[in-house]
Amino acid sequence: MNVLHKFEQLVGKLSGAFGWLAGWLCILMIIVVFIDVVARYAFDAGSIAMQEMEWHLFAAVFLLGAAYTMRENANVRVDVFYERMSARRKAMVDIFGTVVFVIPMCSLILYSSYDFVAYSYQIQEVSADPGGLPYRFAFRALLPLGYFLVMIQSLAVISRNLRILAGDTDTELTNNPSTHQEKL
Repeated sequence: MNVLHKFEQLVGKLSGAFGWLAGWLCILMIIVVFIDVVARYAFDAGSIAMQEMEWHLFAAVFLLGAAYTMRENANVRVDVFYERMSARRKAMVDIFGTVVFVIPMCSLILYSSYDFVAYSYQIQEVSADPGGLPYRFAFRALLPLGYFLVMIQSLAVISRNLRILAGDTDTELTNNPSTHQEKL
């Protein structure tokens, strides 16, 4: 079980680092949106590049922050039923959901995004709009990166829940995964 715990710690640190980055990108996105709105409505000076930057930053926040959200157990689920379950039953539900839904989805997106991103890089894709952003291929690369992070965080979730099913008595682990991860 110690190997599983070390794996969870390593993945937790990686997800935490990208979650930290997503948080700062969120602040940058707010600043970009503010500047764009002020420029458009106060000075009648809109910018396609600013609008595209907003979209790209939003995508980056979502893709880089998803694994952190999963690490913190803040992902969406039907808590009406889940919150009343025992720690063991929650572990079984989490393992089932991760194996049946999350890992196949991540695998499909990772597989299908490879050619998409490789082609974008090969042609050095830029915005099709005049005045748009260059280096669109760099933003496209966030797609497989984000889903790779979710995939490995999913494996850490499975690891954590296997330890719960094996009788790990760490009360912080079974009651609130995010407090356990913060010790990392």
